[in-house]
Amino acid sequence: MRNLHTIGIGSIEALLLVVIAAMAIGLGLSTSTFLTLPNLFDLLNQSSVNLIFAAGLLVVLVAGGIDISFAVGASVVQYLTALAMLRLGGGNWALGVAAAAGFGFLLGAVNATIIHRFRVVSIVATIATFNVFFGGLMFATGGVSIYDLPDWWMNRISLVHVDTPSGAADLALPVAAMVVAVGATWFLLRRTTLGRQLFAAGDNAEAARRVGIDLGAIHYVAYGWLGMMAGIAGLMQAHYVQEVVPNALYGRELDVLAAVVLGGARLGGGRGTVLGAILGIVLVSIAANGLNLLGVSPYAFKMIVGAVILIAITLSSDRVARLIGSRFPSSNARAQS
Repeated sequence: MRNLHTIGIGSIEALLLVVIAAMAIGLGLSTSTFLTLPNLFDLLNQSSVNLIFAAGLLVVLVAGGIDISFAVGASVVQYLTALAMLRLGGGNWALGVAAAAGFGFLLGAVNATIIHRFRVVSIVATIATFNVFFGGLMFATGGVSIYDLPDWWMNRISLVHVDTPSGAADLALPVAAMVVAVGATWFLLRRTTLGRQLFAAGDNAEAARRVGIDLGAIHYVAYGWLGMMAGIAGLMQAHYVQEVVPNALYGRELDVLAAVVLGGARLGGGRGTVLGAILGIVLVSIAANGLNLLGVSPYAFKMIVGAVILIAITLSSDRVARLIGSRFPSSNARAQS
């Protein structure tokens, strides 16, 4: 295990790798399609959006917060970006990515403001914004999808195309966006002073405040980063499915949360790795894909997701008080400081 640590693989990541390998072998033996290239490429394409979400959510969890509004926020960004591009005469990829990231950051900043300025517990705040974002989107759009998107958004880009006996296999643009998002998140958390401050604030907010870390800035960075990742993920999801559907991303927040905590991110903050988040998403995606190939009801997958979150909360019980109590020093602590 010491040798694995030297290359950045901890005990949780090593365990996940073993489980993923065992599941892949089992599904490969029990189904005729799991290990085919078209299925594996489709699995990667479909997981890319969740991996981008996971990169953003990891930053929030590391900083000691939680957010369940990001998936519906991505749907809001899809609509705002589509309308903005149509107003600009169609736009292009550069404008689209900039608009999606900008709108996403603004939605993240709304969460940060509510949590930091108004001292609202993060899970309560994001439950509220989840409903505000989704309810507002459905009310404003009437639940109507947008099919008439700009050509640059509708024309599917294939990074790799392989013809196989079992069908054509394509890696789509969301995979490239995922690689960039994951790489940028790794650099933020592991190679910058701001990343170290995010870990410090998540591990002990009061201690971080005492050494001069601006907790307000940390909130805006964490939730703003998740907002940007959610916006880009929404853009990629609409590109992949060729339409903007208001409820297409509804419900993904719990799948992603379960995967990220499964990968070692601690509810309560201060711990988490990009590799762990990636492996968590891969494991959850393989489980969903495998159950589908085996003809098992999708509700079984929801049971698995719920169990993972429950176990994670139980194991983090000494830290979870931060999510259900104040994230800020008490009046006595402030008086003593």
